Amino acid sequence: MSNGGGGAGASSSTHLLDLLEEPIPGVGTYDDFHTIDWVREKCKDRERHRKINSKKKESAWEFTKSLYDAWSGWLVVTLTGLASGHTALHSLSVYHSVQFMEQDSTLRVFSTGRSGQWFNFLTCPANIFTGPGPGSYIMNYFMFTFWALSFAFLAVSLVKVFAPYACGSGIPEIKTILSGFIIRGYLGKWTLMIKTITLVLAVASGLSLGKEGPLVHVACCCGNIFSYLFPKYSKNEAKKREVLSAASAAGVSVAFGAPIGGVLFSLEEVSYYFPLKTLWRSFFAALVAAFVLRSINPFGNSRLVLFYVEYHTPWYLFELFPFILLGVFGGLWGAFFIRANIAWCRRRKSTRFGKYPVLEVITVAAITAIVAFPNPYTRQNTSELIKELFTDCGPLESSQLCQYRSQMNGSKAYSEGSDAAAAPGVYSAMWQLSLALVFKIIMTIFTFGLKVPSGLFIPSMAIGAIAGRIVGIAVEQLAYYHHDWFLFREWCEVGADCITPGLYAMVGAAACLGGVTRMTVSLVVIVFELTGGLEYIVPLMAAVMTSKWVGDAFGREGIYEAHIRLNGYPFLDAKEEFTHTTLAREVMRPRRNNPPLAVLTQDDMTLAELQNIISQTSCNGFPVIVSKESQRLVGFALRRDITIAIVLCKHAKNALVNVSTSFCLSFYRRLLGIITKKDILRHMAQMANQDPESIMFN
Repeated sequence: MSNGGGGAGASSSTHLLDLLEEPIPGVGTYDDFHTIDWVREKCKDRERHRKINSKKKESAWEFTKSLYDAWSGWLVVTLTGLASGHTALHSLSVYHSVQFMEQDSTLRVFSTGRSGQWFNFLTCPANIFTGPGPGSYIMNYFMFTFWALSFAFLAVSLVKVFAPYACGSGIPEIKTILSGFIIRGYLGKWTLMIKTITLVLAVASGLSLGKEGPLVHVACCCGNIFSYLFPKYSKNEAKKREVLSAASAAGVSVAFGAPIGGVLFSLEEVSYYFPLKTLWRSFFAALVAAFVLRSINPFGNSRLVLFYVEYHTPWYLFELFPFILLGVFGGLWGAFFIRANIAWCRRRKSTRFGKYPVLEVITVAAITAIVAFPNPYTRQNTSELIKELFTDCGPLESSQLCQYRSQMNGSKAYSEGSDAAAAPGVYSAMWQLSLALVFKIIMTIFTFGLKVPSGLFIPSMAIGAIAGRIVGIAVEQLAYYHHDWFLFREWCEVGADCITPGLYAMVGAAACLGGVTRMTVSLVVIVFELTGGLEYIVPLMAAVMTSKWVGDAFGREGIYEAHIRLNGYPFLDAKEEFTHTTLAREVMRPRRNNPPLAVLTQDDMTLAELQNIISQTSCNGFPVIVSKESQRLVGFALRRDITIAIVLCKHAKNALVNVSTSFCLSFYRRLLGIITKKDILRHMAQMANQDPESIMFN
């Protein structure tokens, strides 16, 4: 039996307006930071179905109500998909807000027209920012840092004042909520509104974060709000979680333009209960969201994604070796990042530094802006950086990465293609990319977990894309200068373009993201839909699987599971294996030297006896037995439900107040105890040499 009180109050960080949106707790509802009863919720749903089916033939109105109930699931996921799809406008505003940082401090305003154009209403004198000499560079440097600090300060201030739950990625909490945990206000209207606004500001500040994880949180907020329009979902927590699973799929569909990947992400990564009907509705929600995104046409190229690759050159068997090396790098990066980030977040929680979130965000934003500006690959938008790294060198590319040297008639000329030796511009770009790689690794560790909306997908993909592009150029030059080696002799002829560095960037991005999140199937599908590279499924699978194996060698937890454990949420991962041989008496409560177990009998309990048990114990619930003689377990009653029932009995004034009854204690078939989910989690933590009291909530 779980001790520690039955009525955990609302968290102090929960906004009052979000708490007021929740229904008043009654019999059958749950307190904040408690776990739902899945069996009871499913029984309630079956009973509701029986009542509807028994009445639908009585009248036309009852038949209409039955049709409404049957179609309410499809209606709520349609509304969720539409609302999530319209966050594409928000995605577009993020993209252009970051572009605003790169336009030499030209202030722009977003027009919500179909084409998504931007219009200037205040332009600084051009000679200040574009003129020659150090003056323009210093002024651009100053304005870049100024706007970064301004956006970061505004984002953290809005989160701290109006919606503390709007910070972070949101995926760890979504996973916990979908497993049956109650966090009131986390999916409320204020959280939705503030996170939508501050996500734009956080990305525009240039911090090493992305928008994809927070968009899943935003979509789940939409699903939660729409579920209150339908009694089938508003009055049943288990059914509501089916809507949230579909909303998660719609969120990924909007974030990446990957509807199939969104469904697989919901199934593999976040959902705890995923029946076949939920799979269909998740697919439909992702379809609706993708349709809305396509109708907006955010990138002006009739595609859903920014990273679509135009090349379809084949890959060769010998390239599997560098692809696997990128997978090893992704696994090592993931293991290192998880440990370093969790250590920093734990230090933030245990020191006074965590009490000043505004100062922390401003400090990290200042360091990021000051260090990022001199390097062109860290100065630009991370999404644009990934797009540039994925792109193959063609005749119209002017990037330093595409400056190659060819020998023509004894004279040196620069050619834009990857069938020649690298020019000094390529080597300069590789040095800058190496510095950008170190910078991204360090800043992502300190950025993820700040009190602003922060996703991890894009920063991890950027780190992998940088590493992959460097490896790709190295293999390309190796094949050019040593085309007679046995590895290259069969596939790489002299002057042939047999290596595609952009493919290595794509594989590296998938490997690093897989090393951090430990996703496999859904990640490969997301990257495929993100790039359109159907020919590169096998390299992606090899790199992602390798990164998972290497990461699991250092710890089986992904970053989201690690943050769940850090926050002490009672999440029992279905993928986790518990190999300890433990007897029930070692887990149950009361243990040795503890007070005797408090139980309720099925019949003959008086109001006074119930009041005495409630006042003399601090248990969250009590086992219900047939009688003191038989001690046969028949159920479990929550403390809060008993308290509400006592209040109702007092108002009814038809209950026995007191009676004297004698009971005999039998030594046979005696009830020994009850094991709760919290007891198991605490014991697992103790066996893993962790603090069992870190499981904070019931």
